[in-house]
Amino acid sequence: MTIRSLVAVFVAVFLVLMLAAPLMEAQQKGIKQVPMSRTDRTDGAAMYKAYCASCHGMDGKGNGPAAPALKEPATDLTILSKNNGGTFPEMQVSYVIGMDTSVAAHGSKDMPVWGVLLREMERGQKGFQQLRVYNLVKHIESMQQK
Repeated sequence: MTIRSLVAVFVAVFLVLMLAAPLMEAQQKGIKQVPMSRTDRTDGAAMYKAYCASCHGMDGKGNGPAAPALKEPATDLTILSKNNGGTFPEMQVSYVIGMDTSVAAHGSKDMPVWGVLLREMERGQKGFQQLRVYNLVKHIESMQQK
């Protein structure tokens, strides 16, 4: 093999690796789907950690490990009151979690996957599903910036 052939092979391999790097990076930014874990319906903090922190972060600022894979940035949950004139928008947050609303970061009606999944988890017992949503909302309210 001549030096010219070796250089050509080296350049070809280099170009293939350079073109493949962005594809590999894009694949790494995917959101890993895992089965939903069961949590205590009275523990808002445990539900937040299990269901919300992957995108919104443990601190609620939208910096969770799955946030880079979202189509839109995850909402900073710590400034909901600030953005609502100093009042926590409890009904709106309850609706977003518990109902089938569209959230752009998820590309469809998937953000309230939790609303659907919480209903399924409680096997149609609406009162228990509402209790889950209520306790999760109260935890998010406790995260508001002072």
